[in-house]
Amino acid sequence: MTVLDCTVGYGGHADLILEASAPGTRLIGLDRDSQALAFSKERLVRFGERVVLLQGNHQDLKRHLAGVGISKVDGVIFDFGVSSPQLDDPARGFSFQQEGPLDMRMDQTTGPTAAELVNTYPEGELADIIFQHGEERYSRRIARAIVRERERRPIETTGALASVIAGSVPSSYRHGRLHCATRTFQALRIAVNRELESLEPSLRDVVDVLAPGGRICAISFHSLEDRIVKHTFRSLAQGPGARLAILTKKPVVPTEEECRANPRARSAKLRVAERLPEGMA
Repeated sequence: MTVLDCTVGYGGHADLILEASAPGTRLIGLDRDSQALAFSKERLVRFGERVVLLQGNHQDLKRHLAGVGISKVDGVIFDFGVSSPQLDDPARGFSFQQEGPLDMRMDQTTGPTAAELVNTYPEGELADIIFQHGEERYSRRIARAIVRERERRPIETTGALASVIAGSVPSSYRHGRLHCATRTFQALRIAVNRELESLEPSLRDVVDVLAPGGRICAISFHSLEDRIVKHTFRSLAQGPGARLAILTKKPVVPTEEECRANPRARSAKLRVAERLPEGMA
């Protein structure tokens, strides 16, 4: 088999896939993060030529596969969102839990940082991003507070932004179960990396390179991602030109035991679809 890991990250899934598969199985791993790829290269070194790691966005997956002479794959995995090492590294700026620069880029060689968005975008646009990508009900209050603060001084660190957010929301929300900055940080990360807009095109593109009987596994961590996966799979599985069969009527979710071992898994949802042979719809 040839397996395409569209978000190889730090190699967790790739390692298990290669360990469990036949010796002839190859894995092509894509990721935007050069640090993650360097780690995966060391982690997967024992698999030798069975592994090909490429830096790039999964929205360009066809081009990357063509570059290594591959036209069809037998399995595909997407694991959307941020990995734990990225979250835990203060220098990356993904989390408000530790002080760091407000960066949030998956690929640190290109594109605007979260600080640039926060300090330059108009108030209305910031509010829309926070509401649409973070589903944050206090988006307008938070955007207003950001603009007010940046008029005094630039907001350049995770701690500074979290403080502005905390000062703009009601006390009851500030001390709720979910940290009051969680949704805003999520929204900015999605906007910086343009995560949602690449999901559907990538899912559709991968069907073109998936061999009949091959499977797509997509793991998402919040409702916006899961909704896109669900609707895209559904549209590709309907009508006379259907190309997929959906294998998970409801998403697979982690067990209580998994959540205890890895609390960050609690919101994960896995959906799986299988490529139909041409003319089988």
